[in-house]
Amino acid sequence: MSRRVYSGLGIAVMLMFAVYFLFPIYMAIINAFKTQSETFTSVLSLPTKLHFENFSQAYKKATMLHSAWNSTMVTFTGIIGIVIFSSLAGYKLSRTTGKLSNVIFLIFVSSMLIPFQTIIIPLIKMAQNLGLQGTPMGLGVVCVGLGVNQAVFLFHGFVKGVPRELDESAQMDGCGEVKTFYKIIFPLLLPITFTIIVLNLLWLWNDFLLPVLMLSDFRKYTLVLTINMFFGKYTKEWSLILASLILSSLPIVIIFSIFQRWIIQGITDGAVKG
Repeated sequence: MSRRVYSGLGIAVMLMFAVYFLFPIYMAIINAFKTQSETFTSVLSLPTKLHFENFSQAYKKATMLHSAWNSTMVTFTGIIGIVIFSSLAGYKLSRTTGKLSNVIFLIFVSSMLIPFQTIIIPLIKMAQNLGLQGTPMGLGVVCVGLGVNQAVFLFHGFVKGVPRELDESAQMDGCGEVKTFYKIIFPLLLPITFTIIVLNLLWLWNDFLLPVLMLSDFRKYTLVLTINMFFGKYTKEWSLILASLILSSLPIVIIFSIFQRWIIQGITDGAVKG
């Protein structure tokens, strides 16, 4: 078979996968503009009329501004902590040779293999003892501990591609180790930093299990927990559920669109340098 045929088959397969992954999004969008009766009549049909009031009702009922603030506190606290601690740890472990450094790095990597469900009970007990349970800020602190392992792994691989001569030149100019990292090394890590930020942003903004275990007061609920309240025991307001899901996903879509170039660069550079 000619190269043109292989290319055509590859494009056809990619289009099939694109349709497969985009179809649920299409379903959510068209049904978000329908009434409840229209949704139950046919989920595949286009809406006879665009009901924008679904979005305003979802915004009011879900108290989205307050819930979004709670989600922002969790996400901001988690991302800042993960980036600061994992970048320092990844840099230090990458620049330090020896068995102890290798063992510590192995511990970080091996912790990624432990299922989250196996540590739920001790994690919640620890959060209670430290006074972190029940607040978005405390939830963000707990998320830092859960997210640093992957970030350390990514930073560790990326730092290997940064020449050691930069460290030596900075030290000759009188820079300490911490100043060398923040003034010289960290600016070079921006591609992988953006990648880590977006990966953890998707996790922290959309996480359900950990917030539902740590937040008992509905006034402290994140967006995902607030939207979950639309699922009643006997009824489910699908038009409001889908409208609220679309509204809650807009910030993530906007951020990803803005930083898409740096995210892709971070992933590709990290794969080559790691």
